[in-house]
Amino acid sequence: MTTDIPAASVPSTLGVLLAGGLARRMGGGDKPMRAIGGRTILDRVIARLSSQCSGLILNANGDPARFAAFGLQVVADDVPGFPGPLAGILAALDWTAANRPEIEWVLSAAGDCPFLPRDLVARLHDARARENAQLAVAASGEQSHPVIGLWRVALRDELRHALVVEDLRKIDRWTARYPLATVTWPTEPLDPFFNANTVEDIAEAERLAALDDAS
Repeated sequence: MTTDIPAASVPSTLGVLLAGGLARRMGGGDKPMRAIGGRTILDRVIARLSSQCSGLILNANGDPARFAAFGLQVVADDVPGFPGPLAGILAALDWTAANRPEIEWVLSAAGDCPFLPRDLVARLHDARARENAQLAVAASGEQSHPVIGLWRVALRDELRHALVVEDLRKIDRWTARYPLATVTWPTEPLDPFFNANTVEDIAEAERLAALDDAS
């Protein structure tokens, strides 16, 4: 299901694909580089979001050359110790402020979610505007997915203080400080926020990819 929201009503939004995790449950490595249905997960994420965003960047740590084939700017965390996805969001907000100052919003998405909704950005912005919220996050069924959300670039200093000074790590603890809109998508015929965390999940992703490719 998609929502018909006029494109003109959707503010310019930079997308950041979060690929900075350690993938311990897969034995290490880059989860977004795993292939399902003949394409890497990251290829699928890029294809789903490129038309929704005014540019995409990739948040990843280590040697950026391993992502060279995807043609995206790679932005590393600048908060040490792998503090989690909030550090990747902060890196994206800082990069946007420095390089795309005309953009006020960043969409974050997990780099291992290959079936993201085609109306993700539009619906998040619509809910944020209607509810006069400062942030918006996605949900499906009864589960919230705070790593997939809209973040105001102007909040980057407050986020840095929370991360560096307060040692805050959980996204939902930070979003609880602001008016927050939550947008829920259906989980049938597939959960658009399915993510591949384990080797077993890759097998399930193969099955879901066939459904998604046919839609």
